[in-house]
Amino acid sequence: MKKIQLKRPDIKGAFHRLKHLKKEDIAEYWRARKERRQRILEERRNSAFARRMQPVYRWMNRLSLLFHALLACLINFAIEAISRHSAIRAWEYMTETPLVFLYNAFMIFMTFSVVYLFKRRVFVRIIISVLWMVLGVCNGYMLIKRVTPFNAQDLKVATDAVSLINNYFNGFELVMVVVGIGAVTVWVVSMWRRGGQYNGKVHRIRALAGIAACAALYAVATDAAIDERVVSTYFGNIAFAYEDYGLPYCFMASVFNTGINEPNEYNEKSIARLSDNGSIVKSETGLKDSKKPNIIFVQLESYFDVAESEFFTTSKDASPNLRKMYENFSSGYFKVPSVGAGTANTEFEVLTGMNLRYFGPGEYPYKTVLKERQSESAASALSALGYGTHALHNNGGNFYSRAKVFDHIGFDSYTSKEFMNILQFTENGWAKDDILIQHIMESMDTTEQQDFVFCVSLQGHGDYPEEKVIENPEITVEGIEDEALKNRWEYYVNQVYGMDEFAGNLVKAVEERNEPSVIVFYGDHLPTLGLKAEDLKGRYLYNTNYVIWDNIGLKKEDRNIPAYQIMADVFERLDIHAGTVFNYHQGRRKTKDYLKDLELLQYDILYGKQYVYGDGEMPVKEPHMMMGVRDVTVTDVMEHLDGSTSLYGENFTGNSKVFVNEERQKSTFLNNTRIELPETNLKEGDTVSVIQMGSSNTVFRASNKYIYQEGKLVVQEGTGTDITKSWQEQAQPEEN
Repeated sequence: MKKIQLKRPDIKGAFHRLKHLKKEDIAEYWRARKERRQRILEERRNSAFARRMQPVYRWMNRLSLLFHALLACLINFAIEAISRHSAIRAWEYMTETPLVFLYNAFMIFMTFSVVYLFKRRVFVRIIISVLWMVLGVCNGYMLIKRVTPFNAQDLKVATDAVSLINNYFNGFELVMVVVGIGAVTVWVVSMWRRGGQYNGKVHRIRALAGIAACAALYAVATDAAIDERVVSTYFGNIAFAYEDYGLPYCFMASVFNTGINEPNEYNEKSIARLSDNGSIVKSETGLKDSKKPNIIFVQLESYFDVAESEFFTTSKDASPNLRKMYENFSSGYFKVPSVGAGTANTEFEVLTGMNLRYFGPGEYPYKTVLKERQSESAASALSALGYGTHALHNNGGNFYSRAKVFDHIGFDSYTSKEFMNILQFTENGWAKDDILIQHIMESMDTTEQQDFVFCVSLQGHGDYPEEKVIENPEITVEGIEDEALKNRWEYYVNQVYGMDEFAGNLVKAVEERNEPSVIVFYGDHLPTLGLKAEDLKGRYLYNTNYVIWDNIGLKKEDRNIPAYQIMADVFERLDIHAGTVFNYHQGRRKTKDYLKDLELLQYDILYGKQYVYGDGEMPVKEPHMMMGVRDVTVTDVMEHLDGSTSLYGENFTGNSKVFVNEERQKSTFLNNTRIELPETNLKEGDTVSVIQMGSSNTVFRASNKYIYQEGKLVVQEGTGTDITKSWQEQAQPEEN
C-alpha cells in the first residue's frame, strides 16, 4: 500500500514572500485570477450540457416576458393545488375566478422582473420559483394541521413553533422535511454552476426602469381589482379569504397590511365626541370591597359543545358539568375571531375588548403592537379597583410572547408551565388541564384582596390523531364511517370530556374557598377537524360556547355575544365600570356609529396620539409582572461518593436549571424537592442558584444565591429575582 505523505507547510517561505510582496505581484495575482475565471466560464459554455441548452437559453431570452407569464401561471396553479390539497380544486379556482387567478399570477410575474439585473438569469428564475413553491408547501402543510393558512404573522412565531415541533411533526415527517430541504438546496447550488449566464450586456438602468414600471402597473391593477371587488382588503375569515383571493395576494396582504390603518375621521375632536369628553376613562364600581367577587376567566382550548354537531353521536354527554351550568347560569354562543387556530387572538379580544376586524389580515397583536408597548386590559381595569391580577397557562411562557404581553397589559403575575410540575399529558403530548386548578388557587392565595384570574387551557389542542390512541376511551363516537376521521373525533371528544371535568373540579375548588366568585368558561375556537357550517346546529363556524357561573345570585340572562364584548358584559352585570374600551361598550353598544367609533378608539389607544386620555396618561401601571408566584428555595445539599450532588429544596420543576459560579450545570429533575447534579462536585466558596428558564434560555425567575461553606449552603438574601420589579427588567438570556 502506498503511503500518504503530507507536505510540510513552508511557513518560512510564506513569510518571506509576504515580506517581499510588490504592487506588481498583487496586480499579477488578480490578472491570473480573472483569467482562471474566464477559462472556467469558457469551459462551462462549451460543455455538453451548455451546448444542449444554448438554443433554449436563446429562446428564453428572446421571449422572456412570455416565458415569465407562463411560468407565473404554472407556479400559481401549483401552489394553489398544494394549498387546496387538490389539483381539481385548483382548476376550479382558476376557471371559476379567472380574474383572481390572473391577478395573483401577475404578482408572481412581477417578481420575475428582477432577473434582468443579473447575468445568471436561469439561476435567479429558479430561486424565485423555489421561494414561491416553498410558500405553497408551507401553506399546504399548515392547512393539514390547522384551519388557519400560513401568513406573515406565523414567521413571527417561528421561534416559538420550534419548541412545539414534536406536536406537529412525527419522526417520518421530520426526516422528509430535512431530506427535502437538503435535496432542493443541492439542486439549487448545482444550477448555480450549470445554469449558464446571459452573454449579452446587462443594462441595469433599463432593467430598474422596467421593474419600476412593472410595480406601478401592478399597483394600478391592485386598485382596479379592489374597486371591482376582484379581491378585498378585509378578511372576515382568513381561511376563506385564501380560498377566494388566492395565496399570493393574501400572504402579501398579511405582510404589508398590518395593524390598524388611520381612519379618515381620526382627530382629537372625533375622539372627544365618542369618549364623552373623556368620561369613559373612569374607573368605578357600586360594589363595596367585601362584595367584590373574584373574577376568573377560563379559555378552553378548541372547546365547543359537541352536542352542537349534527353528523355524529356520542355514547354519553361529553360536557355534563358544563351542561348543568348552561341550564342554570347565563350562557349562549360565543363569537370568536378565528377558526381552528388563533388562540391568542381570542385572548386579545377578551382581555382588551378590541375587535380584530380592524386589524390587518392574519394579524396577531400579541406578536406585534402589544409585544412592544403597553395597553389597557381587563387586568389594568380591575387593578385600578384594587384587584390582584394573575394569568396562567399550562404551556410555555414565551409562546405568543405572552410573558411580555401580559406584563405590558397590567398583570401582576403569570404562571406558565415553567412553574408547574406537569405529570399528566394527552396522548399527543399536551399538558392536561387539571394541573391549572392548584396554581389558580395558589395565585389567589398570594393576595388578601379579591383577584382577577385569566387562565388559558391546553388539553384540547390539536393535532388529532387518525389512529386509535386511547385504548379504553371514556366516550365513543358513532355515525362517522371514515375510520381515520372517526378516530380523530373520538380523541377530541374525550379531550372535551377531560376539559369538562377540569371545569367541574375548578368550580368545586372555588366553592370551597367560600368567597364571592364569578367564573366565565368559553372556547377560543373550533377544533381543526374540517368542520363546515352545515355540520353545526348554529350553522356558523365562528361560534363556540360560553357560560358565566357564579355564587352571588346573578340573574340568568342567555344571549349570544362576541368575544370582544364579553368582559364589558360581565363587568356590567357586576356594576363595574372600569377600562376605557369596556366603558365604551357599556355606554355605546346600541348606538348607530358603535362599530365605526370603536375603530377610532382602538386606533387612538394603540397607534394614535391617545387623545382619549386628554392631558393624562394611559391608566396602566408600569410593567411590574412577576413570572410565577412562588420562590424556588434550596434547603440542603448532599454529596455522593460517585462525585454527583443532590440539591433539596422547594418549588423545583422540570424547567429548574442549576448554576454553579454562574455556569449552567448538567442536571436531572426528580421531583419538586430534589434535583440531581451528576457531574457537579461543589467546592468551598462556590455559589449556587436555581433559575426557572423558558425557551430561548429566557430567565423567568431566579432563586437567591447560596454559598457552599463547610458542606452546607448559606443563603444570600436579596440576590434572587426582585418581586417588586418586572421580570423583564431583570431577565438575561443565559448561554447553554
